[in-house]
Amino acid sequence: MSTQAQPVSAALSGTFTLGGELTVNRLGYGAMRITGEGIWGPPKDKKEALAVLRRAVELGVNFIDTADSYGPNVSEELIAEALYPYPKDLVIATKGGWLRPGPNHWTHEASPEHLRSAVEGSLKRLRLDRIDVYQLHAPAPPTPFKDSMQALAELQREGKIRLVALSNVTREHVEKARKIVPIASVQNRYSFADREWENVVDYCEQNGTAFIPWFPLGAGKVAGEALSRVAKAHQATPMQVALAWLLQRTPVMLPIPGTSSVQHAEENIAAAGVKLTKSEFEELDHAGMAA
Repeated sequence: MSTQAQPVSAALSGTFTLGGELTVNRLGYGAMRITGEGIWGPPKDKKEALAVLRRAVELGVNFIDTADSYGPNVSEELIAEALYPYPKDLVIATKGGWLRPGPNHWTHEASPEHLRSAVEGSLKRLRLDRIDVYQLHAPAPPTPFKDSMQALAELQREGKIRLVALSNVTREHVEKARKIVPIASVQNRYSFADREWENVVDYCEQNGTAFIPWFPLGAGKVAGEALSRVAKAHQATPMQVALAWLLQRTPVMLPIPGTSSVQHAEENIAAAGVKLTKSEFEELDHAGMAA
Protein backbone atom coordinates (compact mmCIF):
# COMPACT_ATOMS: atom_id res chain seq x y z
CA MET A 1 0.00 0.00 0.00
CA SER A 2 1.25 3.49 -0.80
CA THR A 3 0.40 6.66 1.04
CA GLN A 4 0.77 8.49 -2.28
CA ALA A 5 -2.05 6.42 -3.82
CA GLN A 6 -4.76 8.16 -1.83
CA PRO A 7 -5.64 11.71 -0.85
CA VAL A 8 -3.84 13.26 2.11
CA SER A 9 -6.38 14.03 4.82
CA ALA A 10 -6.44 13.97 8.60
CA ALA A 11 -9.97 12.60 8.27
CA LEU A 12 -8.45 9.21 7.35
CA SER A 13 -7.31 8.91 10.97
CA GLY A 14 -10.89 8.48 12.20
CA THR A 15 -12.58 10.61 14.84
CA PHE A 16 -12.84 10.96 18.60
CA THR A 17 -15.37 12.93 20.61
CA LEU A 18 -13.68 14.91 23.38
CA GLY A 19 -15.67 15.00 26.59
CA GLY A 20 -18.63 13.56 24.72
CA GLU A 21 -19.07 16.98 23.10
CA LEU A 22 -16.43 17.91 20.50
CA THR A 23 -15.72 15.52 17.64
CA VAL A 24 -12.31 15.89 16.00
CA ASN A 25 -10.16 13.99 13.53
CA ARG A 26 -7.65 11.92 15.50
CA LEU A 27 -4.55 13.32 13.79
CA GLY A 28 -4.08 16.87 15.00
CA TYR A 29 -1.36 19.51 14.95
CA GLY A 30 0.87 20.68 17.79
CA ALA A 31 1.72 24.37 17.49
CA MET A 32 4.83 24.61 19.68
CA ARG A 33 7.33 24.59 16.80
CA ILE A 34 5.95 27.65 15.02
CA THR A 35 7.69 29.90 17.55
CA GLY A 36 11.33 30.99 17.60
CA GLU A 37 14.40 29.01 18.65
CA GLY A 38 14.16 27.73 22.20
CA ILE A 39 10.35 28.07 21.91
CA TRP A 40 10.98 31.74 22.43
CA GLY A 41 9.91 34.78 20.45
CA PRO A 42 8.59 34.98 16.90
CA PRO A 43 9.40 32.38 14.23
CA LYS A 44 12.28 32.95 11.83
CA ASP A 45 9.83 32.66 8.95
CA LYS A 46 6.43 34.01 9.99
CA LYS A 47 4.98 33.53 6.51
CA GLU A 48 5.80 29.82 6.61
CA ALA A 49 4.43 29.47 10.16
CA LEU A 50 1.09 30.94 9.08
CA ALA A 51 1.11 28.75 5.97
CA VAL A 52 1.64 25.60 8.08
CA LEU A 53 -1.44 26.37 10.17
CA ARG A 54 -3.59 27.08 7.12
CA ARG A 55 -2.36 24.02 5.24
CA ALA A 56 -3.00 21.73 8.20
CA VAL A 57 -6.61 22.90 8.36
CA GLU A 58 -6.96 22.53 4.57
CA LEU A 59 -5.88 18.90 4.96
CA GLY A 60 -8.54 18.11 7.53
CA VAL A 61 -6.83 18.91 10.82
CA ASN A 62 -9.51 20.24 13.15
CA PHE A 63 -7.67 19.84 16.46
CA ILE A 64 -4.81 22.22 17.21
CA ASP A 65 -2.87 22.08 20.47
CA THR A 66 -0.96 25.07 21.86
CA ALA A 67 -0.07 26.78 25.16
CA ASP A 68 0.41 30.29 26.47
CA SER A 69 4.03 29.38 27.26
CA TYR A 70 4.91 28.74 23.60
CA GLY A 71 6.69 31.94 22.72
CA PRO A 72 5.37 32.89 25.26
CA ASN A 73 2.04 33.94 23.71
CA VAL A 74 3.40 33.77 20.15
CA SER A 75 1.83 30.45 19.17
CA GLU A 76 -1.65 31.52 20.24
CA GLU A 77 -1.29 34.84 18.44
CA LEU A 78 -0.19 33.13 15.21
CA ILE A 79 -3.10 30.70 15.35
CA ALA A 80 -5.55 33.59 15.55
CA GLU A 81 -3.79 35.52 12.80
CA ALA A 82 -3.76 32.52 10.47
CA LEU A 83 -7.17 31.04 11.11
CA TYR A 84 -9.59 33.57 12.63
CA PRO A 85 -12.52 33.58 12.00
CA TYR A 86 -12.22 29.90 12.77
CA PRO A 87 -13.89 27.05 10.87
CA LYS A 88 -16.93 25.83 12.81
CA ASP A 89 -15.42 22.41 13.46
CA LEU A 90 -11.99 23.62 14.61
CA VAL A 91 -11.13 22.78 18.21
CA ILE A 92 -8.26 24.69 19.81
CA ALA A 93 -6.75 23.28 22.98
CA THR A 94 -4.41 25.45 25.01
CA LYS A 95 -2.64 25.19 28.36
CA GLY A 96 -1.57 27.22 31.34
CA GLY A 97 0.64 26.63 34.34
CA TRP A 98 4.14 27.46 33.17
CA LEU A 99 6.16 30.68 33.03
CA ARG A 100 8.99 31.43 30.61
CA PRO A 101 11.98 33.33 31.98
CA GLY A 102 13.92 32.87 28.73
CA PRO A 103 14.70 30.61 25.74
CA ASN A 104 14.58 26.90 26.66
CA HIS A 105 13.70 27.82 30.27
CA TRP A 106 10.42 26.84 31.92
CA THR A 107 9.17 27.37 35.47
CA HIS A 108 5.96 26.17 37.09
CA GLU A 109 3.15 28.42 38.28
CA ALA A 110 -0.30 26.91 38.71
CA SER A 111 -1.81 28.98 41.47
CA PRO A 112 -5.52 29.78 41.06
CA GLU A 113 -4.66 33.45 40.55
CA HIS A 114 -2.18 32.67 37.79
CA LEU A 115 -4.49 30.22 36.04
CA ARG A 116 -7.31 32.75 35.99
CA SER A 117 -4.98 35.36 34.49
CA ALA A 118 -3.65 32.79 32.01
CA VAL A 119 -7.13 31.84 30.81
CA GLU A 120 -8.06 35.48 30.32
CA GLY A 121 -4.87 36.03 28.33
CA SER A 122 -5.46 33.01 26.10
CA LEU A 123 -9.05 34.07 25.44
CA LYS A 124 -7.83 37.47 24.28
CA ARG A 125 -4.98 36.19 22.10
CA LEU A 126 -7.08 33.46 20.51
CA ARG A 127 -10.02 35.87 20.05
CA LEU A 128 -12.40 33.49 21.76
CA ASP A 129 -15.26 33.84 24.23
CA ARG A 130 -14.68 30.32 25.50
CA ILE A 131 -11.71 27.95 25.23
CA ASP A 132 -12.76 24.55 23.93
CA VAL A 133 -10.14 22.51 25.81
CA TYR A 134 -7.99 24.00 28.58
CA GLN A 135 -5.19 21.90 30.03
CA LEU A 136 -3.26 22.30 33.24
CA HIS A 137 0.24 22.24 31.74
CA ALA A 138 1.67 20.41 34.75
CA PRO A 139 1.07 20.04 38.48
CA ALA A 140 3.10 22.79 40.12
CA PRO A 141 4.09 22.47 43.78
CA PRO A 142 3.91 24.26 46.15
CA THR A 143 0.39 24.95 44.81
CA PRO A 144 -1.74 21.97 45.86
CA PHE A 145 -2.95 20.07 42.80
CA LYS A 146 -6.50 20.21 44.17
CA ASP A 147 -6.39 24.03 44.24
CA SER A 148 -5.31 24.19 40.58
CA MET A 149 -8.12 21.87 39.51
CA GLN A 150 -10.73 23.67 41.55
CA ALA A 151 -9.70 26.92 39.86
CA LEU A 152 -10.20 25.37 36.41
CA ALA A 153 -13.54 23.90 37.49
CA GLU A 154 -14.66 27.37 38.56
CA LEU A 155 -13.56 28.88 35.24
CA GLN A 156 -15.56 26.16 33.51
CA ARG A 157 -18.65 27.04 35.55
CA GLU A 158 -18.16 30.66 34.51
CA GLY A 159 -18.26 29.62 30.86
CA LYS A 160 -14.67 30.54 30.03
CA ILE A 161 -13.60 26.91 29.54
CA ARG A 162 -15.70 24.24 27.84
CA LEU A 163 -13.64 21.14 28.68
CA VAL A 164 -10.93 20.72 31.33
CA ALA A 165 -7.87 18.59 30.60
CA LEU A 166 -4.46 17.63 32.00
CA SER A 167 -0.86 17.42 30.85
CA ASN A 168 2.28 15.86 32.31
CA VAL A 169 0.45 13.88 34.97
CA THR A 170 0.40 10.46 36.59
CA ARG A 171 -2.61 8.17 36.71
CA GLU A 172 -3.08 9.23 40.33
CA HIS A 173 -3.35 12.88 39.25
CA VAL A 174 -6.06 11.99 36.76
CA GLU A 175 -8.01 10.04 39.35
CA LYS A 176 -7.81 12.95 41.82
CA ALA A 177 -8.79 15.49 39.18
CA ARG A 178 -11.85 13.49 38.09
CA LYS A 179 -13.24 13.82 41.62
CA ILE A 180 -13.31 17.59 41.09
CA VAL A 181 -14.17 18.03 37.41
CA PRO A 182 -14.63 15.80 34.32
CA ILE A 183 -11.36 15.37 32.42
CA ALA A 184 -11.59 15.38 28.62
CA SER A 185 -8.00 14.50 27.75
CA VAL A 186 -4.55 13.76 29.10
CA GLN A 187 -1.39 14.88 27.33
CA ASN A 188 1.86 13.12 28.26
CA ARG A 189 5.10 12.32 26.45
CA TYR A 190 4.62 9.11 24.48
CA SER A 191 5.80 7.61 21.23
CA PHE A 192 6.63 4.40 19.41
CA ALA A 193 9.89 4.13 21.37
CA ASP A 194 8.91 5.91 24.60
CA ARG A 195 6.45 3.95 26.74
CA GLU A 196 7.02 5.50 30.16
CA TRP A 197 3.35 6.48 30.43
CA GLU A 198 1.86 3.23 29.15
CA ASN A 199 -0.27 2.88 32.29
CA VAL A 200 -1.80 6.33 31.69
CA VAL A 201 -2.61 5.39 28.08
CA ASP A 202 -4.33 2.24 29.32
CA TYR A 203 -6.24 4.18 31.98
CA CYS A 204 -7.45 6.70 29.40
CA GLU A 205 -8.62 3.90 27.10
CA GLN A 206 -10.51 2.23 29.94
CA ASN A 207 -12.27 5.50 30.79
CA GLY A 208 -12.93 6.86 27.29
CA THR A 209 -10.57 9.79 27.85
CA ALA A 210 -8.49 11.12 24.97
CA PHE A 211 -4.75 10.59 25.25
CA ILE A 212 -2.66 13.20 23.42
CA PRO A 213 0.96 12.10 23.02
CA TRP A 214 3.41 14.97 22.92
CA PHE A 215 6.77 14.36 21.31
CA PRO A 216 4.94 11.70 19.25
CA LEU A 217 7.93 11.11 17.00
CA GLY A 218 10.31 10.64 19.92
CA ALA A 219 13.04 13.03 18.79
CA GLY A 220 14.21 10.77 16.02
CA LYS A 221 13.91 7.58 18.04
CA VAL A 222 11.86 6.14 15.20
CA ALA A 223 14.84 4.49 13.53
CA GLY A 224 15.08 0.76 13.62
CA GLU A 225 15.14 -2.25 11.37
CA ALA A 226 11.50 -3.22 11.92
CA LEU A 227 10.23 0.31 11.42
CA SER A 228 12.25 0.81 8.25
CA ARG A 229 11.07 -2.50 6.82
CA VAL A 230 7.40 -1.71 7.44
CA ALA A 231 7.85 1.81 6.07
CA LYS A 232 9.34 0.42 2.86
CA ALA A 233 6.42 -1.98 2.45
CA HIS A 234 4.00 0.94 2.67
CA GLN A 235 6.10 3.31 0.54
CA ALA A 236 6.03 5.57 3.59
CA THR A 237 8.61 7.20 5.83
CA PRO A 238 9.57 5.73 9.21
CA MET A 239 7.98 8.75 10.90
CA GLN A 240 4.69 8.18 9.07
CA VAL A 241 4.69 4.57 10.23
CA ALA A 242 5.46 5.66 13.80
CA LEU A 243 2.39 7.92 13.68
CA ALA A 244 0.31 5.14 12.14
CA TRP A 245 1.36 2.89 15.02
CA LEU A 246 0.15 5.50 17.52
CA LEU A 247 -3.21 5.79 15.78
CA GLN A 248 -3.65 2.01 15.92
CA ARG A 249 -2.39 1.70 19.50
CA THR A 250 -5.80 2.75 20.89
CA PRO A 251 -8.89 4.55 19.56
CA VAL A 252 -8.47 7.25 22.24
CA MET A 253 -5.06 8.31 20.85
CA LEU A 254 -4.85 11.81 19.31
CA PRO A 255 -1.31 12.39 18.00
CA ILE A 256 -0.34 16.03 17.43
CA PRO A 257 2.93 16.06 15.45
CA GLY A 258 4.30 19.57 15.19
CA THR A 259 6.51 21.24 12.61
CA SER A 260 7.35 24.67 11.20
CA SER A 261 7.46 23.32 7.63
CA VAL A 262 4.51 22.97 5.26
CA GLN A 263 6.18 20.00 3.59
CA HIS A 264 6.68 18.18 6.88
CA ALA A 265 3.11 18.97 7.95
CA GLU A 266 1.84 17.37 4.74
CA GLU A 267 4.03 14.31 5.31
CA ASN A 268 2.81 13.96 8.89
CA ILE A 269 -0.85 14.24 7.91
CA ALA A 270 -0.33 11.63 5.18
CA ALA A 271 0.32 9.16 8.01
CA ALA A 272 -3.45 9.08 8.57
CA GLY A 273 -3.70 6.97 5.44
CA VAL A 274 -1.16 4.35 6.52
CA LYS A 275 -2.93 1.27 7.86
CA LEU A 276 -0.75 -1.39 9.46
CA THR A 277 -1.62 -5.06 9.39
CA LYS A 278 -2.07 -6.83 12.71
CA SER A 279 1.28 -8.57 12.35
CA GLU A 280 3.04 -5.29 11.45
CA PHE A 281 1.50 -3.55 14.44
CA GLU A 282 2.54 -6.34 16.80
CA GLU A 283 6.07 -6.47 15.39
CA LEU A 284 6.47 -2.72 15.87
CA ASP A 285 4.92 -2.89 19.32
CA HIS A 286 7.60 -5.34 20.45
CA ALA A 287 10.38 -3.42 18.70
CA GLY A 288 9.30 -0.14 20.30
CA MET A 289 9.29 -1.62 23.79
CA ALA A 290 12.81 -2.92 23.20
CA ALA A 291 14.09 0.44 21.91
